[in-house]
Amino acid sequence: MKRAVSLLLSFLLTFSCAAVLAGCHGSKKQAAFAVPESFDTEKHYEITFWAKNDTNKAQTNIYRKAIEDFEKLYPNITVNLRLYTDYGRIYNDVITNISTGTTPNVCISYPDHIATYLTGTNVVTPLDPLFEDKNYGFGGSELLYDGPDADEMVEKYLTECSIGGTHYAIPYMRSTEALYINMTMLGRLGYTLPDKITWDFIWEASDKAAEKDASGTYYANGQKTMIPFIYKSTDNMMIQQLMQKDAGYSTADGDVLIFNDTTKELLYTVADHVKKGAFSTFKISSYPGNFLNAGQCLFAVDSTAGATWMGKAAPHADISEEAFVDYEIAVRTIPQFDPAHPKMISQGPSICIFNKEDPEEVLASWLFAQYLLTNDVQIAYAQTEGYIPVTKKAQNDPGYRDYLSHAGEDQDLYYDVKINASKLLLDNIDNTFVTPVFNGSASLRDAAGQMIENVATSVRRKETVNDAYMEKLYKNVQSLYRLDQIGAANTGAGARDLGPLPKTSVALLSCIAGVWVLMGVFALKSAIGKKRKQNCKNS
Repeated sequence: MKRAVSLLLSFLLTFSCAAVLAGCHGSKKQAAFAVPESFDTEKHYEITFWAKNDTNKAQTNIYRKAIEDFEKLYPNITVNLRLYTDYGRIYNDVITNISTGTTPNVCISYPDHIATYLTGTNVVTPLDPLFEDKNYGFGGSELLYDGPDADEMVEKYLTECSIGGTHYAIPYMRSTEALYINMTMLGRLGYTLPDKITWDFIWEASDKAAEKDASGTYYANGQKTMIPFIYKSTDNMMIQQLMQKDAGYSTADGDVLIFNDTTKELLYTVADHVKKGAFSTFKISSYPGNFLNAGQCLFAVDSTAGATWMGKAAPHADISEEAFVDYEIAVRTIPQFDPAHPKMISQGPSICIFNKEDPEEVLASWLFAQYLLTNDVQIAYAQTEGYIPVTKKAQNDPGYRDYLSHAGEDQDLYYDVKINASKLLLDNIDNTFVTPVFNGSASLRDAAGQMIENVATSVRRKETVNDAYMEKLYKNVQSLYRLDQIGAANTGAGARDLGPLPKTSVALLSCIAGVWVLMGVFALKSAIGKKRKQNCKNS
């Protein structure tokens, strides 16, 4: 009996210790940030700002002017600008610098990426205390510039920057996706553009545009090259289609739901139209705007921020002048399964701030980040491409409203395709959505697009796409993006699911548990021995 009790106690001790230690695996909390009571304007601060600008010189100039104007207001703060042409490179550099403790102070990024930054301890500054600070928060009394009040922020966009109930970013610009249409070609095919565009209409017209004569010349354009429908971002394509169908994608806790029957149905549709020559992607065929401007594409889906690459007079187009065709272009919302309840993705850069040892350095970073929300910066940047400002203060500014009213007056500042794309988003803010953000959500997004890319590539290679193919595709994509390591551990800010413990960790835990077992056995035997001696003495 005593032996049984001893073993039971040892087992319970071992189990409880292992559970406690394993429970520590993967969860890192972000400490709250205490806003300094005052800001020392006599002390010099040097902060770094990492930003993306698509090689657009106008955007670079806006950043530089914003820094120059800010430094005039705060001469004790120096802002060093580092420009990138790709969000992925910013993400990779931040991840690298987290390990060396050399992150930037202020960074343009996406919430999906910020969720991964949060897996480091106290890496990203939680901004709610800064938002609410009466001196330096939104509309703060000590600000040296006219920033937006809290109620002048677009609440929907501010909510998009919340992870686990805490704001870790502020929005900077917002865009969505748009459908760019060669109206001249559409009319030549005998179609009239409906008021509300459905996926059925897109596929029908695209299949028609893929028809060609015996010599291989397409009826739609009289050329040997034609890709009726090109999608720039296939991850957005899959995500939006799933959302429009109210099908599974993921939960807020990080549960992956994308491998479902609706996804399979959508992939079969893609396969069918690729086989007909009606559909392709940016990764397979190249930039959709180039084909659209050359009269070799009927429908192109791209970001509203890509509007300046679309149209016969597109200021940023990168095809030769002789390759252009004269055509009428229209900008519409992306196709829908249920036009009465449209759904489109909300996207665009946000701004996060990284923690530093000196809280006043963090405050200096916040002062600059918040300055990027002033009307001068917001309106100027929104005018460069089809972005819109993220504050109601800027959206309702008379200067911005006047800008929107001059569409088509020139082919630069007032380029009509760009302004029409901006208006499209302004009219549909309430119809936009964002996907749940958690550590691993960026990988899930990539996986969503990869399935479309794989199916399209397989069809072009004459491979059989059937249920066996789909089952293998699901397994391969899940393994490639480690989606089986994303799970319910993604609850709360900074939580992460690291998957199974490494073997070395398992061995270490086992050794520790073993030591506790031996200690427990020794203590129990000692107690039993003392008890026996006491009994003998008493007898």
